[in-house]
Amino acid sequence: MSQRMQQGIPMIVMGDDAQRVKDRDAQEFNIMAARAVADSVRSTLGPKGMDKMLVDSTGNVTITNDGVTILQEMDIDNPTAEMIIEVAEAQEEEAGDGTTTAVAIAGELLKNAEDLLDQDIHPTAIIRGFQLASEYAVDEVGDVAIEVDSEDTALLQHVAETSMTGKGAEQHKEYLAKLIVEAVQQVTVEADDGSYVPDLEVLQIETQTGGAANESEIVRGGTIDKDPVHDDMPKNVEDATIMLLSEAIEVEETEVDTQVNLESPDQLQEFLDKEEQQLRDKVDQIVEAGANVVFCQKGIDDLAQHILAKEGILAVRRAKKSDLEFLRNVLDCAIISDLDDVDPDDLGHGEVSWDQDDELFYVYGPEDSHGVTFLLHGSTEHVVDELERGVKDALDVVATTIADGRVLAGGGAVEVEIAARVRDYADSVSGREQLAVEAYADALELVPRILAENAGLDSIDVLVDLRAAHEEGNVRAGLDVYTGDVVDTFDAGVIEPAHSKEHSLTSATDAANLILKIDDIISAGDLSTEGDGEEEMEDPGMGGMGGGMGGMGGGMGGGMGGMM
Repeated sequence: MSQRMQQGIPMIVMGDDAQRVKDRDAQEFNIMAARAVADSVRSTLGPKGMDKMLVDSTGNVTITNDGVTILQEMDIDNPTAEMIIEVAEAQEEEAGDGTTTAVAIAGELLKNAEDLLDQDIHPTAIIRGFQLASEYAVDEVGDVAIEVDSEDTALLQHVAETSMTGKGAEQHKEYLAKLIVEAVQQVTVEADDGSYVPDLEVLQIETQTGGAANESEIVRGGTIDKDPVHDDMPKNVEDATIMLLSEAIEVEETEVDTQVNLESPDQLQEFLDKEEQQLRDKVDQIVEAGANVVFCQKGIDDLAQHILAKEGILAVRRAKKSDLEFLRNVLDCAIISDLDDVDPDDLGHGEVSWDQDDELFYVYGPEDSHGVTFLLHGSTEHVVDELERGVKDALDVVATTIADGRVLAGGGAVEVEIAARVRDYADSVSGREQLAVEAYADALELVPRILAENAGLDSIDVLVDLRAAHEEGNVRAGLDVYTGDVVDTFDAGVIEPAHSKEHSLTSATDAANLILKIDDIISAGDLSTEGDGEEEMEDPGMGGMGGGMGGMGGGMGGGMGGMM
C-alpha cells in the first residue's frame, strides 16, 4: 500500500456494499435527476397551464398546479432532486409565488450547462459564468422595475389577479383580488423607518365548503367554526366581554387512579354535591370576572353548560388553540389558563354573532382591532383547497409588493429583456465564462417559451417576435397567451412583484451551481454495529440515498415515473 501511495495512486477504502459514481457520470446523473423534477412542473406554468392530480399512499387526492405543492406531494427519493425541491420551498417562503418559474429556470440552466460540459468546458468556469450572469441579471431587474405606491389599490389588484391566473381561483379572480388587497392593506402597519410592512401573522384564512367563491368575505376579526354548547344560550352578544380559556370547565380529576368506598346513599349524594359545587365555583369565577362569552379550548361539563346557560353566558368548547391565539390578537386580551387567577383586565371586548347557516361565530374586536379573517367559500373540498392555495399565494405576493414597492411587466416580458441585456454583458466577460453567461441568457428565455407551448402556440415564432419588440425598445413587451400577440403586458394588467423575480433568479442559480460542483457521489451500504444484545443500526445519512446508486436511480425512476 505504501508503494502505491508513494506513486501517487489514491487509495480509498470502502465497504463491499458501497457504490460510487464520479466525474462526468456523476454530473450527468445529477443533471438528469434535477431536470426530471423541473420538467414535471413545466406544463403548469402560465394562464394556460395544466393541473396535476396527486394521490398519496392513503388515497387522498390533491388537484393543483401550484409548483411547490406538486413537488412537496411527489414521492421523490433522490438527494439531487430534493435540492431542486428546496428551490421551490425557499421561493414560496421568501416571495409566496414564482416557484414553478424558479424550478424551471434551474432545470434549464443545468440543461445548458450539460451542453457546455460536452464542449469540455470545466464546471468551475460554468459556475463562475452563471454567478456573474445572475448578479448582473438581478441588477437589471432592479433597473427595469417600476416603483409603486402601497395605496395604489388598482395596481395591487392586478398583481393579485396575475398571481391567481391559471389557478383554481382564476374564475373569480377579480372579486377575490379586491378582497385580497383589502385584507392585506388592513394588516399593513407603518414601520419605524416610515415604510409600510404587511403583518400577515394577524391575517388568517378560514374555509367553508358550500357556496361559490364570490360569496367569500373579509371579517375584521376572527371566526370560530363551532356551535353553542347549549340551546338556551344567547347566540348573539353585541356588548361582549370575552374570556379565552385554555382550562377545562369540568370536575378536576386526580393525578392517580382513586377508589372511593361509600357506605350509604347519603355519602354518594354528598360526593355528587361536591362535584356539582366544584363546577358551580368555576362558573361563579367566570361570572365574577364579568365574562358573558367564553371560548374554551377544552371540554365543558354538561352540568356546567346548563349553569352557564342559566347565567346567560354564551360558551363554546373544543375551540382550536390556533383560533384562541388569533382571537388574542384581535381582542388584545390574554388566554386564561387558571380560573383561580382571573383578572378582569385579561378579558377582551367586542361583538359576537352567530351564523346559523354556516354554523360559524363571527368575533369582532374593537375599532382599532388589527386581526383580519379571509373567509373563503368553495363548492367542494377539492375546490376550496385549491382556492385556498391560490388565495394564499396572492396574499403573499401582494404583501411582498407593498413591502418592496416594485413591480414588473409579466408575460415573459422581463425575462426577454433581461436575457438581451445579459447577452450584451457577455461581450465584456473574458474566457470560457463568456459561454456560460450566454447560456444563462438562453435559460431565461425558457419562461416565454413555456408560456407559448402551454398555450398551444409556436414557441420559436413567439420568441422571435418578443426579441424583435425588445430590440425596438419595448421593455414591457410580453406574450398575450389568449391571442398570441405581443403586447404591453403591464398595461394589460399582467404584473409581477420584482422581489419575487430577483429571488427566483438567485435561488435557481445557487441550486444549479451547487449541483454542478458535485463530481463524486458515494453511496454507502448498510452500516451496522453488532454488540452484546444491541440491535443493528442503519446509518441515517448515506442510508437515505437508497442503498447505492441503484437505489438512487430506482427511486428516481420509480418515483418520477409514477408522477409524470
